[in-house]
Amino acid sequence: MFRQSVNSDMLSPVSFLTRSVRVYPNKVAVVYGDRRYSYREFQERIHQLANALLAQGIGPGDKVVFICPNTPPLLEAHYAIPMIGAILVCVNTQLSSQEYLHIVNHSDAKAVFVDNEYIAQILPVVGDFAKVKLFVNICENSCSILLRGPEYETFLVGSVKTPPVVETIIDENALISINYTSGTTGKPKGVMYSHRSTYLHTLGEIVESSLKPDSVYLWTLPMFHCNGWSFPWAVTAVGATHVCLRQCLPTDIFKFIEKENVSHLCAAPTTLLRMICSPEAARVRLRRPLEILTAGASPSPTIIQGMEELGANVTHVYCLTELHGPHSVCAWQPSWIELDPEKVSRMKARQGVAYTTSIHMEVVDPLTMQPVPADGHTMGEVVMRGNNVMLGYYKDQEATERAFQDGWFHSGDLGVIHPDGYIQLMDRASDIIARGSDIISSIEIEDIIYQHPDVLEVAVVAIPDPVWGEVPKAFVVPKYGTNPTGEEIIDFCRKNHAEYKSPKTVEFCQLPKTATGKTMKAKLRHQEWFGQDRHVR
Repeated sequence: MFRQSVNSDMLSPVSFLTRSVRVYPNKVAVVYGDRRYSYREFQERIHQLANALLAQGIGPGDKVVFICPNTPPLLEAHYAIPMIGAILVCVNTQLSSQEYLHIVNHSDAKAVFVDNEYIAQILPVVGDFAKVKLFVNICENSCSILLRGPEYETFLVGSVKTPPVVETIIDENALISINYTSGTTGKPKGVMYSHRSTYLHTLGEIVESSLKPDSVYLWTLPMFHCNGWSFPWAVTAVGATHVCLRQCLPTDIFKFIEKENVSHLCAAPTTLLRMICSPEAARVRLRRPLEILTAGASPSPTIIQGMEELGANVTHVYCLTELHGPHSVCAWQPSWIELDPEKVSRMKARQGVAYTTSIHMEVVDPLTMQPVPADGHTMGEVVMRGNNVMLGYYKDQEATERAFQDGWFHSGDLGVIHPDGYIQLMDRASDIIARGSDIISSIEIEDIIYQHPDVLEVAVVAIPDPVWGEVPKAFVVPKYGTNPTGEEIIDFCRKNHAEYKSPKTVEFCQLPKTATGKTMKAKLRHQEWFGQDRHVR
């Protein structure tokens, strides 16, 4: 597949598979329920998928869409598709029909693989897929063939297990995948990753998560989210074991942690919260240390302490789709061991420092692009550059140029840098609350409310106010068995923080979440500002 040279090799994460098969041919590579595939068997299935695609006329440059949970077919796709020079498009499994239509057509997909669980959202628009010439049904929960095309296992069986014969790929900057953003500010944008950037980001994940050959990784993070933060390649690179998980339920998570002796997983804070609140949490017995990477929102001290009481070590990373997922990590400092648990949890909730393979990350004044003082108070925009930054947005040069202005990727996140060099996010620009002339961070208020003993989750947004223009409102999920009042929450904030930053009102409810566990603040804000104009300063 790749052109060879005496003193260099093309950087592609596909090469990690070849090495692990040579070193660990009979070791278990993939576990899914009662199924187990050795590294040799895993490679043979990947070769079958690659050859089957080639036989259907799918090859270099073609886009292949997968709408699939964390099951073996999607894991196999992360190798088979780039192996033939095609481009993998992993799609969120919780979208609407129109969103699927937009992504399939915008990506110019020629093949679509769909798990039958999600077929109801595909059928209304399948006739409008402009360029698709191959459909494959992934039939696990149902044996019925609903799209005009073969069933996945049948598709594989008809192909040889030998490496596919394809043209040599000589450009490591060629596309390996397209990941679509959540589309909270418009239609989803296609974020382009290259073979080279993915290879280097994979190495970064291995370093920062301490993956080793005896590691066992549980798939609690959706693979459709930034290609699972490159862990489909990272776990394979070290010869570790993937444990696939169709549904991310606390019962199943704890079951497989114990059954498969899991050492690593990645999850949004909301998943960790569900684990802490689950009855199984009181019964789980970890047979080995459990390393957890979390992102999507800053984990509250309650979540960090709760997971660590179970015996897990939680590390906070800072992710954006445009950066392959994690770009920074709250790296542990030995001096923190002398701090009390609550202080440690607050230190670990920061976004931290750049990954080993990322390096470049600053907080700058958005007008001058000069770094802000490292005082922990002066806010600026968080910007990045380096190996793991996307190639750009697919078919959207204007948006790409805006994102790359002044030679940096602009995150749109506002943060501070502390004297120790660790970055901490304060807010999205759109989430800042402008109360008269005062600029208030919603995250700052959330951090205070999280300290209330009866609060499980909280989100703070700006709401209109006739006097101040806008003021904070807190949406609170109380802990099970508690019944706090809005007045108690507001009074708690006033006693522990500046009074003008306290929420004016409190509403108790369940928080709307994205498929990756992020609280949808835009939805909360929209319902408060419906029919009114808001100027985001």
